Amino acid sequence: MPKRTDLKSVLVIGSGPIVIGQAAEFDYSGTQALRVLKEEGLRVILVNSNPATIMTDPEFADATYVEPITPEVVEKIIAKERPDAILPTLGGQTALNTAIALDKSGALQKYDVELIGANIEAIELGEDREKFKGVVERCGAESARSVIVHTLDEAFAAVEELNYPVVVRPSFTMGGLGSGMAYNPEDLRRIAGAGLQYSPTTEVLLEESILGWKEYELEMMRDKNDNVVVVCSIENFDPVGVHTGDSITVAPAMTLTDREYQKLRDISIAVIREVGVDTGGCNIQFAIDPATGRVVVIEMNPRVSRSSALASKATGFAIAKIATKLAVGYTLDEIPNDITQKTPASFEPALDYVVVKVPRFAFEKFPAADKTLTTTMKSVGEAMALGRNFTEALQKALRSLEQKGSELSFEPIPEAEHEAVLASIVKGSTERLSLVQRLLFSGVSIEKLFETTAIDPWYLDQLQLINEVAQLVASNKHLPEHVLREAKRHGFSDAQLAQLTGKSESVIRGIRHALGVRPVYKTVDTCAAEFEAFTPYMYSSYDEETEVAAHEKKSVIILGSGPNRIGQGIEFDYSCVHAVMALRAEGYETVMVNCNPETVSTDYDISDRLYFEPLTLEDVLEVIHAEEETGGVLGVFVQLGGQTPLKLAAELKAAGVPILGTSPEAIDLAEHRGAFQQVLDNAGLVAPKNGTAVSFAEAKAIADSIGYPVLVRPSYVLGGRGMEIVYDEANLERYIT
Repeated sequence: MPKRTDLKSVLVIGSGPIVIGQAAEFDYSGTQALRVLKEEGLRVILVNSNPATIMTDPEFADATYVEPITPEVVEKIIAKERPDAILPTLGGQTALNTAIALDKSGALQKYDVELIGANIEAIELGEDREKFKGVVERCGAESARSVIVHTLDEAFAAVEELNYPVVVRPSFTMGGLGSGMAYNPEDLRRIAGAGLQYSPTTEVLLEESILGWKEYELEMMRDKNDNVVVVCSIENFDPVGVHTGDSITVAPAMTLTDREYQKLRDISIAVIREVGVDTGGCNIQFAIDPATGRVVVIEMNPRVSRSSALASKATGFAIAKIATKLAVGYTLDEIPNDITQKTPASFEPALDYVVVKVPRFAFEKFPAADKTLTTTMKSVGEAMALGRNFTEALQKALRSLEQKGSELSFEPIPEAEHEAVLASIVKGSTERLSLVQRLLFSGVSIEKLFETTAIDPWYLDQLQLINEVAQLVASNKHLPEHVLREAKRHGFSDAQLAQLTGKSESVIRGIRHALGVRPVYKTVDTCAAEFEAFTPYMYSSYDEETEVAAHEKKSVIILGSGPNRIGQGIEFDYSCVHAVMALRAEGYETVMVNCNPETVSTDYDISDRLYFEPLTLEDVLEVIHAEEETGGVLGVFVQLGGQTPLKLAAELKAAGVPILGTSPEAIDLAEHRGAFQQVLDNAGLVAPKNGTAVSFAEAKAIADSIGYPVLVRPSYVLGGRGMEIVYDEANLERYIT
């Protein structure tokens, strides 16, 4: 069936300001929706209060309201614009809750506005814990034993039946807001009390503990003709107890048997039909008891989510775009796959590679914060990587985080410390992966670590494989070609090889290039190479054959901003997307390099070519080399992606890469504290007394001359990272050392 002809205008509700648990993924999905609706000839109205997003640019909607997303404000916009429909499923929990409130207040009926993408009944069946439990039962599946409560007294009564520990999950919240694990009455009072406050319906679900079970997620789509596709299966590296957004996740699922996968698939299809999502996407989360094989359904999101953005970028299947087309009347078999141009959206994606997502945290900004990972999301961003195997994808994703210590290191943990470290990894934390890998490197068995962490033995064996390759490198420090290729196929960076061999990173790169050990680039095509890909979406691997096609003209490379972090968010993605638009308008071929699955810039149809790669010097130089092999590079933009590419500017120029726009010399004058002070002095401008230091002795001398307190801050940082007011010499020494 073609699109609906009765719809002339649609109001899209955005997600508002970025918060932990609701971030750039909704800028991505909302922008997709606006583009699709405009292409379909509809008048598009947007309400969103976030000035950093590309979607609030005037050209993306016919009318843009930069206003608070509240039912009262949105109702006024409805009264003025009189849209035929509202699309609330692409703006996260903010948009969904606003739509529900408008329905309950009678505003939708008053102005004769239809909800598209999902109806109120479907939203409530998916979001209301008690109703969803009934859905699962009607589908012949099982939920964890649970009790719905509306007061603390009811919570304490329910725990008598369920026993401690219990999981606390508020209804109608996102990112695990207000949720947690209660091990005792004090925990229950604190967590359930907060959950009742955060839930708009003052409703909390208490459920039996399934800590340590394996956790999976299926991303689903269904149309009005009951066509259903499973877009992607995703598996959590961490067992149940860590929010999916805070866990390393892997696609496709690695440790499911085919029988288990088919069972999850059957349950998911039954659930999406029972809930009634018939014009869009959703995701359904499961837990499997590794001891018994018991399967329980955890929850469902009847809308797109951060997992949807991840699944879209992992497969090339544009979930938000296709969900929008379904919302205006199309069916899956009528929507073409942009990448193959031959298959419809009713074809399920097939992956011939492995995808790993790793969360990024900002605990360095909050030294006193609890780093324990629970069911409440704490990550502020994420990086994704693709590889031909798990080890390659994992190591690429880790170095994409751009955090000191994010890459695996190969320093043994003294045996005397083993018991203390084992005790520290029982619960999820930002350091758990590294500590598990180092314990394996130190001789602790896979069996012991599985018993301690409940991380699946297959993943522990993969970490052991990485350790074995590291030992191979360390015992062959001259790096014969076969050892070097083996290491690179398992994702080792030049920096890691330098650490293992005692050489410098530049020497490792020289050896590698002299031996001809360079990556090739493979295409994400949604169909495991069964059909040709017409939209070049590339990832690197140390494989045999490259799939990079020749350019018809010189390319311009834009370096993105990497994973979101506090102080570096989607405003830089906004800049990069605008650069692509401007360059394409001038007739240039554009190449985007980025590793953030949440963003608009990593959509496969934004630039002429997308490389989903870490933004490190090694990886960027290899992309530039691949581009030069296929027609030449006019230059690289580093000034648009924030601090990440700025730090690469000087080294790229030293490597002979032409830098477009602001020169590395000008960047250094602005970013280097001492150089910038010289600029001010030369211009006769007054600045606070200051000086630059590279040691405590130098810093002490400067502080003594200025007088305490002093403000200390490093060069080349953004958002005030590392800045501190120091009041005395002792604290200055602590800061410097």
